[in-house]
Amino acid sequence: MKIEKTFQSRIGKVDFNNIAFGNLYSDHMFCSEFKNGQWKNSIIKPFGNIMFSPISLVFHYGQAVFEGMKAYKDKNEEVFLFRPEENFKRINRSAIRLEMPTIPENVFMNGLKKLIDIDRDWIPKNYGQSLYIRPFLIATNGVLSAKPSKDYMFMIISTPADVYYKHPLKIKIEEKYSRSASGGVGFTKAAGNYASSFYPTRLANEEGFDQILWTDSSTHTMIEESGTMNVFFYLKNKLITPKANDNILSGITCKSIISLAKKEGFFVEKRNLSVSEIIKGFKTGELKEAFGCGTAAVINYFETISYKGNNFFLPKIIEKKRISVYLKKRLLDIQHNRSEDPFRWRIQLKRYK
Repeated sequence: MKIEKTFQSRIGKVDFNNIAFGNLYSDHMFCSEFKNGQWKNSIIKPFGNIMFSPISLVFHYGQAVFEGMKAYKDKNEEVFLFRPEENFKRINRSAIRLEMPTIPENVFMNGLKKLIDIDRDWIPKNYGQSLYIRPFLIATNGVLSAKPSKDYMFMIISTPADVYYKHPLKIKIEEKYSRSASGGVGFTKAAGNYASSFYPTRLANEEGFDQILWTDSSTHTMIEESGTMNVFFYLKNKLITPKANDNILSGITCKSIISLAKKEGFFVEKRNLSVSEIIKGFKTGELKEAFGCGTAAVINYFETISYKGNNFFLPKIIEKKRISVYLKKRLLDIQHNRSEDPFRWRIQLKRYK
């Protein structure tokens, strides 16, 4: 792998006590090309613009997939990645579904680890902050006919990240628009999944809501996801999350929370969950908490869920007694090396010469 370091870091201009998600980018990026059926020309170089032909198929037919992951620091400023092997597996599942080449493990892992080591000073030191890492794969050439590209580019960039949501969320159950459909690409991190969510989300924002609670495309009666998050409901003393299928992204944070919750003695169910069951839970008082989770958000609880013009309010609970807050702290403690890691999720990043 070729490494070209920047002549002058931009880190001196960064106030790590005042960072907004996705507004700053670290000094370097990783790139690797797929040409003639092979991965080649892997390089770490200064962060900057890239240039592609206007007929690159990423622009016309949407061959683009990505991942979201994080690096953390502990009190001694050692650096840790969280379950990177899961991101490696998932980006390749996404690539296969969009008829793109899979990324070899050595290309993904070596590029990731060397890049983050070079830019380790960009990882914030404060608890709850992190370096958000964005690997992505795009089609880079083609002709203007609807068929897969022959050439691709795999890249990794990163950005210092603070808390994604800084307040409890107001959620609207979606009754018209859909994020995905059976047999589609909802289970992948395809770029188009997110583009198609922007319009209905803006409409919800204009009504005063933070996010949408997506429902199934056929009947709009079954709960799926909320925005870019998987969802959990503490209902009838059970922690319930919709079962992953080809409509729902298999979230790494979601899987981690399930494992943590079970270890902490909570009864967890992964199953189909209807809108009517949630509304009934509000009315009977059996629904105690609801929250979303994801790499960027970690865990954020809901205070309001709206359905058919009616706002339903979750019970007011002291922060320290919330299951969502408790599980978030348990997860962050593992990620920041403040507690034991019984699951071996945390990978310490060695220093490369």
